[in-house]
Amino acid sequence: MTIQRIFLIILDSCGCGFLPDAADYGDVGADTLGGVARAVGGLQLPSLQRLGLGNIAPIAGVPPAAAPAAAHGKMREASKGKDTSTGHWEIAGLRLGRAFPVFPHGFPEEILGPFRQAAGRGVLGNKAASGTEIIEELGPRHLETGDLIVYTSADSVFQVAAHEEKVPLAELYAACQAARDILDPYGVGRVIARPFVGAPGSFKRTYNRKDYSMLPPAPTVLVALQQRGVPTIGIGKIGDIFCRQGLDEDRHTAGNADGLEQTLAACDRVARALVFVNLVDFDMLYGHRNDPRGYARALEEVDAWLPALQARLRAGDLVILTADHGNDPTFPGTDHTREHVPLLCYGPGLKAVDLGVRDTFADVGATVSAAFGAAAPAHGTSFLQAIT
Repeated sequence: MTIQRIFLIILDSCGCGFLPDAADYGDVGADTLGGVARAVGGLQLPSLQRLGLGNIAPIAGVPPAAAPAAAHGKMREASKGKDTSTGHWEIAGLRLGRAFPVFPHGFPEEILGPFRQAAGRGVLGNKAASGTEIIEELGPRHLETGDLIVYTSADSVFQVAAHEEKVPLAELYAACQAARDILDPYGVGRVIARPFVGAPGSFKRTYNRKDYSMLPPAPTVLVALQQRGVPTIGIGKIGDIFCRQGLDEDRHTAGNADGLEQTLAACDRVARALVFVNLVDFDMLYGHRNDPRGYARALEEVDAWLPALQARLRAGDLVILTADHGNDPTFPGTDHTREHVPLLCYGPGLKAVDLGVRDTFADVGATVSAAFGAAAPAHGTSFLQAIT
């Protein structure tokens, strides 16, 4: 069978149980899908259940399918870390030997001084914090002074929050680009612009968020596909994560619903391509905010959407559903969690085999490369032959 189109869909943060090395990250017991299911008294996901999600891990309300419709398994992360860039880069065939640096006590003056000078504004915060909590805490002061709110998390991120009516988006983005340039020598994974709107007591972050990632340390599967002449389309924050390298199209989204709609639109218009999708709401709106009910609703929305994608599939199509890390909203804290991620692969005429536990996320990249006849990544083992 010749694969013509691959829809690689990342359910951002939908982990399925802590990894053997989770103790190194303080994440023993984390289980995003299992925790969400228990918190809401069981999930109702008939499409994902039919595909075999319940065959991968115990999930209340999602029993194992007697005859799963998808090839199914789960993957361990071989790279060090549990952040967005590390997970996506590994999916695309890279493996990081050491984690990005983190700053749990804030950033040193040698970073903040040049940033203040480049931004032309002062800085508030400079600590590890929940994004929603810090804008409630410092938003009023920000509106008074115009100083930028800078914060981090357990991940390697330099986040800059500003009210859209106080700091124009173009200025916020320019400040974040300056921060990216300052932070490159320190190896910080991402700079994230975090614009918000509203009044004190009712601030709300917007989808004008923008990520400024480090350049991937080596060419990814996306680059290999371009060299092979295969069109590549990024939907959601894929373009930001890969610094737009290896992408023919980079399409921003305003959340999961928009991402799902754009995925169907791509399915309707392309004859041959990799369509690489990130659905950010699981992580941004629900995981980091300890909201299992919101997380469950988001899962149900994707589940209800899957039949529309199924109806558009044709011979030569492959859908891969997976995740980039965990973010258990029932686990202490508001940070990512070091977890296995689910793996569901299906399409017309493909085999619904048990793929077991894969040793690296890079097996996805190796499979994508093999499907299009592109150069294989340095890491990962293709499972294309098993499903075709």
